[in-house]
Amino acid sequence: MHLSSNAEGNVAVCRLISIVASGGQLKSGLWERTMNNLVQDIQNKYSFLDNLFSHVWKCIIRSNLKLKLQLRTIQWKNAKAKPGCAYQPTEIEQVANVITHGIWIVPAVFAVIKLFERSNSSSQYLVSWVYGTTLCMLFTVSTFFHCSCYCAEHKPPKNYDAWPAFGWKTYQSLKNVLHRCDRAMIYVFIAGSYFPWLTLENTDHSAILFCMEWIIWLMAAIGIAYQQLYHERYKCLETFFYIVMGLGPALVVMLTGHHFNGMMQLKFGGAFYILGIIFFKSDGLIPMAHAIWHLFVVLAAGCHYYAILVNLYPNDSNHLQTSS
Repeated sequence: MHLSSNAEGNVAVCRLISIVASGGQLKSGLWERTMNNLVQDIQNKYSFLDNLFSHVWKCIIRSNLKLKLQLRTIQWKNAKAKPGCAYQPTEIEQVANVITHGIWIVPAVFAVIKLFERSNSSSQYLVSWVYGTTLCMLFTVSTFFHCSCYCAEHKPPKNYDAWPAFGWKTYQSLKNVLHRCDRAMIYVFIAGSYFPWLTLENTDHSAILFCMEWIIWLMAAIGIAYQQLYHERYKCLETFFYIVMGLGPALVVMLTGHHFNGMMQLKFGGAFYILGIIFFKSDGLIPMAHAIWHLFVVLAAGCHYYAILVNLYPNDSNHLQTSS
């Protein structure tokens, strides 16, 4: 009797355990179905986001591929020019040549106006005219020359084939004239960059500085005459003349013991010019080499202008400090 009661108790416990287990299974199954339904509802309601993201991603990939293909098709440089011949830049190089100097014409004009505003003597006004004119003309002539090259080589006027031979030769000769003017402006600008220092810093009436003031313009005249006679013929010799004219007077000034205020800025500017010559002579070797040379010219001219403005054209506050 006692054994039978124990057996019945065990059976009841087993049934209870089985019921609880089956109830847990039912609950877990219900939970899984509920979560699946919830996920399905979210996917149905916000499926447009998935489509949107996939569409945007595909557009990004396509645009990158298109950009890469376009960059590959661009001709970044031409072959190096033969001796005695001018280098023919590609279309993208000509555009870069125009932009890298063209955007600085207006800032150069405002920079010159600043010199006139700070001028207090006839010498300062004279220097503002001479230096300011050479600075603005450097960027202007360079921009016009490269614009003429771009138009003549890549964007010729409509129906130019029907032009009279004289008219087309005149159009082409304009590019040649501007090229000569562009190279001549290098000599003029070098002389114009020395002019403020040799004029306004010669307070002790040094005979050496007085002679250098005339010699620098004589060197510019000789350089221009040589460049006009042997245009694009002896390029290395022409570059050598640029370096001699740029460094020669500076070495004479330093070796004779003359010290200008702002010498550090002048040295930085000279270093930019010298480094830029590497790119000036790398047409056909380095893509966009001439445009990079333009950027070095801008940096160097900016250093020299800052030195002139701060040291040779001090503002009123500086005048008051020095007088007190």
